[in-house]
Amino acid sequence: MTLLELAKFKAGLEQFTGTEHYYFNPLYQDMHYTDGVKYLAGKACAYWLLDMIGAEFFPKQKSGDWDSFVVIKLVVEASSMAISVQDGNHNEYRHKTIPFTDFPEGEWALWLIDGVLLLPSEY
Repeated sequence: MTLLELAKFKAGLEQFTGTEHYYFNPLYQDMHYTDGVKYLAGKACAYWLLDMIGAEFFPKQKSGDWDSFVVIKLVVEASSMAISVQDGNHNEYRHKTIPFTDFPEGEWALWLIDGVLLLPSEY
């Protein structure tokens, strides 16, 4: 993604301050996501990220092993991604590294609240 494309992507994400629709993956029907997350996954070609969250992180929240509020921090640099899953007090539940990704570089955050995945600006 060029710098101009990245700037447009970030500007597009900033428009989401709530949601009008909730979506779900048929494989993880109990986990919903918002318009902003749909935009992020579509523009970044990252539906794989939603699959990973639905398969690995959401079940921990649903079972009660993790809090009802989970922060998913993504740090992308040099085509690799570090994922840190934390509670709201910076206590880490899980850390995962993706050795190669074409996800846009930078620091990103998603919140998983009671089974709904959203951008922080949509809260």
